[in-house]
Amino acid sequence: MASRVGVVSIVVENSDSIAQLNSILHEYGEYVIGRMGVPYREKKISLISVAMDAPQDVFSSINGKIGRLDGVSAKTVLSNVVTDE
Repeated sequence: MASRVGVVSIVVENSDSIAQLNSILHEYGEYVIGRMGVPYREKKISLISVAMDAPQDVFSSINGKIGRLDGVSAKTVLSNVVTDE
């Protein structure tokens, strides 16, 4: 299956959803290259970037699961780097 490199950008506005978000990210851990989280305390939000190397359907799945969390939004940017696994 073809694998793509991309970044999932996540904005957390409801800190009550963080445990569920971490569970989702752990579920897809085999595809994660790296992760960076930045708390913006003045605005009471967190910004998270997750670099991944995964099939297209994995990006769609993780985006959908994260998007269903209360107070959490996610967008994915994919590179044109595609490899066959």
